[in-house]
Amino acid sequence: MLVASTPPAWSQDSRPWFLRGLLSPFFPQRQRYPEAYPPPGYEAPAQPPRTVRPKRTVRERPSKPQPQSGPSANSGRSAVKRIVEPEVAIQPKAPDAKVVLVVGDFLATSLAEGLDAVFAENPKVKIVDRSKGSSGFVRLDRFDWPDKISEIIQEEKPQAVVVLIGANDRQQMRIAEARETLRNEAWLREYTARAANFASAVYATKAPLVWVGATPFRSPKASADMLAFNEIFRKVSADVDAEFVDVWEGFVDENGAFVTHGPDVAGQQVRLRTGDGVNLTRAGERKLAFYTEKALKRLLGEAGRLSPANPGMNMPSAGSPGAQMPLDRTVPVSLSDPELDGGSDLLGAVASAPQKPNSDGKAIPGVAPASVAGRADNFSWPSEPNSGPLRSTIPSTSPSAETAAPAAAPAAH
Repeated sequence: MLVASTPPAWSQDSRPWFLRGLLSPFFPQRQRYPEAYPPPGYEAPAQPPRTVRPKRTVRERPSKPQPQSGPSANSGRSAVKRIVEPEVAIQPKAPDAKVVLVVGDFLATSLAEGLDAVFAENPKVKIVDRSKGSSGFVRLDRFDWPDKISEIIQEEKPQAVVVLIGANDRQQMRIAEARETLRNEAWLREYTARAANFASAVYATKAPLVWVGATPFRSPKASADMLAFNEIFRKVSADVDAEFVDVWEGFVDENGAFVTHGPDVAGQQVRLRTGDGVNLTRAGERKLAFYTEKALKRLLGEAGRLSPANPGMNMPSAGSPGAQMPLDRTVPVSLSDPELDGGSDLLGAVASAPQKPNSDGKAIPGVAPASVAGRADNFSWPSEPNSGPLRSTIPSTSPSAETAAPAAAPAAH
């Protein structure tokens, strides 16, 4: 038999404890009803009819196609808008074209691309890129340049060898069983020896060597290391009669600090370095090749003179000049006239016969020219027949000399 028991009254009292007991007559408890059932006699108020507004239609505007850069549109990296420069069309090279061999690290690859653009229209010069992007003089286990360069030269038979290296060499070097830190005494001694072995190997093949110096980097510490490498490369090049090309000034500002933008070969402000502060843009590659081009033209001779960087070289000769004009005025004189490449003749021009200038004997020994008759600086005495004083053409209003002059007094006896 089940007996339903009701809970005690105190358990149903919702008043606080301090209102119960003696104070309960003064604070009676209100009757509570279950929340699910309204109290008796309760009627819910009538709700006004709900008006449903028609759904607003939104007209979608056609989205503009966004330019995409990079290998794919679904790339995880944000698309970066950049100006795509046109590719340079390289003309077919002649069978007897002179070969320029480019070796070194990943910056040597950029140099080779810049030289391709410089000599693109010259069929007599061929650029051969044999660079290794991750190579250097520290990790010879990756690629041993001092040991392999002779074999490469025998294969390509170049008329000039261009090297740009050092960007991967900012690391420890294993010497025997020890690891030497960057640029300590043992590290510098071994690094100089390896660079010298490379230069000696090229010198033994009798191929002219052009050593291009390292460029600055965004990191000040990395730039300091590159400056130290350049001093080693400069000394090693001088020991084997190679030409060292210093390109540092082309990639820094007037204070010697690294710059991302700078003037190109035409003097226009362009972006020279990429966002990592290490690699070069297309304009930076051409500027790097611009410094190397002068040294190569001296080595290649007539073959290297046809270049799009100097279109005036393809013009016919102007011929021998005529007689000089008389020196009757002072011509403008430049106190400083730097000859950029050390030459004073136009490449490809026909040399004219030397002529004696009109100023010879005047400006050099200091002999004054002869005076001109009738000029203010003619101080000769007696005066020359044609240099008499200028006579006035205005008729004189004064009395004649005969009437104005007094009679001479008779001589006294």
